[in-house]
Amino acid sequence: MSADAKKLEAEILAAIDAADDAAALEAVRVGALGKKGSVSALLKTLGGMSPEERQINGPLFNVLRDTIAAAIGAKKTTLEAAALTARLAEETLDMTLPVHADAQFEGRIHPVSQVMEEVAAIFADMGFDVAEGPDIESQFYNFTALNIPEAHPARQMHDTFYMQAEEDGEPLVLRTHTSPVQVRTMMEGQAEKSGPPFRFIAPGRTYRCDSDQTHTPMFHQVEGLVVDETTHMGHLKHTLEAFLAAFFEVENIAIRFRPSYFPFTEPSMEIDMQCHRDGDKLVVGAGDEWMEIGGSGMVNPHVLRHAGIDADKYQGFAFGMGIDRLAMLKYGAPDLRAFFEADLRWLKHYGFVPIDVPGLAGGLSNKSLTTLTSAK
Repeated sequence: MSADAKKLEAEILAAIDAADDAAALEAVRVGALGKKGSVSALLKTLGGMSPEERQINGPLFNVLRDTIAAAIGAKKTTLEAAALTARLAEETLDMTLPVHADAQFEGRIHPVSQVMEEVAAIFADMGFDVAEGPDIESQFYNFTALNIPEAHPARQMHDTFYMQAEEDGEPLVLRTHTSPVQVRTMMEGQAEKSGPPFRFIAPGRTYRCDSDQTHTPMFHQVEGLVVDETTHMGHLKHTLEAFLAAFFEVENIAIRFRPSYFPFTEPSMEIDMQCHRDGDKLVVGAGDEWMEIGGSGMVNPHVLRHAGIDADKYQGFAFGMGIDRLAMLKYGAPDLRAFFEADLRWLKHYGFVPIDVPGLAGGLSNKSLTTLTSAK
């Protein structure tokens, strides 16, 4: 290689080394390898040389071009890496700094709402529909159609919220249970000629004149009804056992029936669940204690007749439980009144993240693992 070519190589390599950004490096490339660049001009001189000179200088000039191109490529890689490092340093996120919580994780689902969803998920898996009805009821649906006589204590003002009487009519009431939904649903089914059979639950708010640690003027119930030609108390017992085992997330559960009296069922039974206490935890499924959780029985034929159903052909069973009480038992809340005090601190502790949607496949909840011990 001639002295001029070696000098040109040294100058270009020095310029490449001195380039401190992509723009400076591009300027060196154009000045050396561009159409009017110094190396390109050197290559053009091969056309005026003799064959012997081209044979000697051609390979040398090509090596010079390749050397410059390789040096520019290496420098470009170095500059890009340095730029990326600088950018990452500028965009570093300090994970120790506080961040604003996403709305879906900041809010909480009330335990009562969560338990209502859990109950609906369990019974839906057993083939039950969900029925709804009005909170303000007539005395016919709330009492008469359910075989509750005029002199029954439940009809008295110390137990029931009566509304102002309508002109030429009897006063309406805030429903004292969700049983009127059963009557309405059966009557609608008869009117539409679509039933029986019936299989549904009726969750919702109910109202009674009562307030203490375990009672509030407004509370929540879920009632279930099955009516067909063959159902019997064995089906009732199995349904309740399956529901309670799924709700409390245990493998097996034992219940017992105690004779009782409800005007709308005959025979009528209180439902007791086997359990015991271990400190502040409720152990469900084993033990020598029994806890009352609701009422049940075979549907009284008078209730079926009020709904227009042939009581000589059809029979059924019904049950009812307090949703608030189920929530207290499962999640360890000691006082029912706190459910309705709108205390944000309480809701933060007992509430659920909105994305915790109950499902039988993955388990109804995670909180039950800390407040409920499953007996194996």
